[in-house]
Amino acid sequence: MASIDELKAERIKKLELLKVDGINPFKNKGNATVVNKVFLQNFIDDGGVETLVGRIMNMRSFGALTFFKIYDGYDTVQIVVEANHEGGKECLGYINKYIDVGDFVQVTGMRYITKKGEKSLLINNIEILTKSLLPLPDKWSGIEDEDLRLRLRYMDILTDSSLREMIEQKAVFYKSIRNFLEDRGFIHVDTPTLEITTGGAEAAPFATHHNDYDLDLYMRISIGELWQKRLMAAGIPKTYEIGRAYRNEGSSPNHLQEFTNCEFYWSYADYQMGMQMVKDLYREIAIKTFNKTKFTTRDHTFDLADEWMEIDYVKEIERQTAINIFDKKYNIENLKEALEKLNIKSDGVTRERLIDSLWKYCRKSISGPAFIVGYPDFMQPLAKRNENDNRIVEQFQVLICGAEIGKGYSELNDPIDQRLRFDHQQSMREVGDAEAMMPDYDYVEMLEHGMPPVCGFGFGERLFAFLVDRPIREVQIFPLMKPKTYL
Repeated sequence: MASIDELKAERIKKLELLKVDGINPFKNKGNATVVNKVFLQNFIDDGGVETLVGRIMNMRSFGALTFFKIYDGYDTVQIVVEANHEGGKECLGYINKYIDVGDFVQVTGMRYITKKGEKSLLINNIEILTKSLLPLPDKWSGIEDEDLRLRLRYMDILTDSSLREMIEQKAVFYKSIRNFLEDRGFIHVDTPTLEITTGGAEAAPFATHHNDYDLDLYMRISIGELWQKRLMAAGIPKTYEIGRAYRNEGSSPNHLQEFTNCEFYWSYADYQMGMQMVKDLYREIAIKTFNKTKFTTRDHTFDLADEWMEIDYVKEIERQTAINIFDKKYNIENLKEALEKLNIKSDGVTRERLIDSLWKYCRKSISGPAFIVGYPDFMQPLAKRNENDNRIVEQFQVLICGAEIGKGYSELNDPIDQRLRFDHQQSMREVGDAEAMMPDYDYVEMLEHGMPPVCGFGFGERLFAFLVDRPIREVQIFPLMKPKTYL
């Protein structure tokens, strides 16, 4: 079997032949009369003439007869070349001299049904549009090496129809979100992706530098939470944004450094109103994108059309581990001992992070769909306290397949309380908790001017990954890869 370098050398020879013969191997455009999908849908076996374009995906030659298939991004059509047909010998000569599988071509001929009943185009003319210098992956085995498959993602998508379908589904997924929110009066906004302080989540940020201002900045870790709430104060009652967020943390099946999410904010609403709307939203996403509400993924089965459970965060931890996190005896040392006995690994250096590790252990067995409620106030710096129990906040998280797939709350709008919670987050950062939230005292000043009651919620890429049952890295069209070394 020839090596890649040998195959490339052969193709370069054909490239040079094209140039010597005065043929442009990289033409500016194609001139199809119809896309392949419409050609097949409206096919009439009347010998009518069409011009099609596309990449040659495979080729079979039988002397005076050659078959190949072209794919134009919409569908695949079989092309037939017969030596005895008008222009057939010339086409075969052109193919033998210049053409390889993987090339982009333009073909003209008559609509034709083969003996096996396949809708085809019997051609009398072929011309190259783009000469490929490297071969396509094997059709049947594809790209088997995981690193190479993600690095050559464009080839992976080309040869795997399920990936193309996933990309189309992802577009529908976000379109269904936009339609749902805009039908309810939410407007799309664009908020800064470069921030002086990161807000709206607890995660380690990426740092960068603004040369003109000589200012250190961070890539945002949420979809404009503190900015959208400023718009609530500005008198815009319903906003949402779909955009990219960046978190400088480890990779896993459920985490990425760069991802797309949606966040919406709703004035004069509380977390209970948000929970009802989120149920309706998730169900609509499922129906519009997948035409179903029941899914099996990651060894869990759930149905978004079912009644959603409400699970109390503190009670569930105590039920599974006999640890009441409100009990003051569970300080940092005692929590570390408890985690060790449960064989739970944690690199947390604060009480909050250790409790979070405990919760992640407890949630794994819950298939959902469920709302997790009753979070302790010290676990969430931006949520409003419950009016009936000030130890907890009015926060809810969607739980599916043992993972959190969206978070929202009644937004804290008491500036004095918010300042104290920011101060507490800063103290966590000072003892080494890199994921603790950076204080934003300009945001506190906004609250001092006054912000109405607000419910906010964020979700996105992770939900899509669970619904299509793929690791989140797989649902990225082009996941981040370490650079290839070229000699």
